[in-house]
Amino acid sequence: MKILPIAFDSFGVRSMATYLETEDIRVFIDPGVSISPDRYSLPPHRIEIDRHHEKWEAIKKWAKGCEIIIVTHYHYDHHNPDYPELYKDKKVFLKHPREFINQSQKERAELFLSKIEPLAKNITFCDGKNFTFGRTKIEFSKPVFHGISAQLGYVVEVFIEEQERFIFTSDVEGPLNEDAVNFILEKSPQTLIVDGPATYLLGSHYKNSDIEKAINNLQRITEKTELRHLIIDHHLLRDINWNEYIQNLNTKKNSRTTIYTAAHYSGKKEELLEAERKDMFQAAGFKK
Repeated sequence: MKILPIAFDSFGVRSMATYLETEDIRVFIDPGVSISPDRYSLPPHRIEIDRHHEKWEAIKKWAKGCEIIIVTHYHYDHHNPDYPELYKDKKVFLKHPREFINQSQKERAELFLSKIEPLAKNITFCDGKNFTFGRTKIEFSKPVFHGISAQLGYVVEVFIEEQERFIFTSDVEGPLNEDAVNFILEKSPQTLIVDGPATYLLGSHYKNSDIEKAINNLQRITEKTELRHLIIDHHLLRDINWNEYIQNLNTKKNSRTTIYTAAHYSGKKEELLEAERKDMFQAAGFKK
């Protein structure tokens, strides 16, 4: 199984875009990328805008050769309704657009569907379902909270098994919710891509106890599964001090799990452009 992170926050954009290949299929999960319109009361820096363009081109390139595209929910860093051509002749698996969904995402899903239905090979609402392609199995969780409650809607987690077991959590923000944790524990992946807690929202949206809960859940996962590769990125990597929150994870001497960011896993250096926005503007002599 080949797992290739294409666009992630540790690459300098808001995204979890992932390419995966087995002997049977080529899959793209969440082919979207976005940029925060306002961070530190500052607009995107030119470097961020250029990186956004670069990563969108990479998404289009890798998605073009896939048979299957998966969209786990309808936030714009996970799908792009303005480029429906991406889904032409693809088997598309979507989070259900009308069930277990908040109003904002429901409206986005309706628009998105209207654009891709004439182009896609077929469209399947995948919540809680499983599919087999040769020796490759794809299973989707039932809808789980986008974070700690239904306020931001729901997502589906993606489990793919060939000779290895892999899970893509989507936006579970930790995970914070027990249903999201249980799906991971049940499937016991060897490789896990998780978005991590949104520590950059600590004090405004989350309490210290929420962050502690997320870290404790990650610790449970490393202890109770056969996890070898834990790739933590997305929300967590919007915090310049992200590493402080996970430095005590998995400190047992004979642990089997290695912790990465998507950039580290890909052999690259982390570039936290959003978290570094203030510094980039200051380096350019910008004063608010």
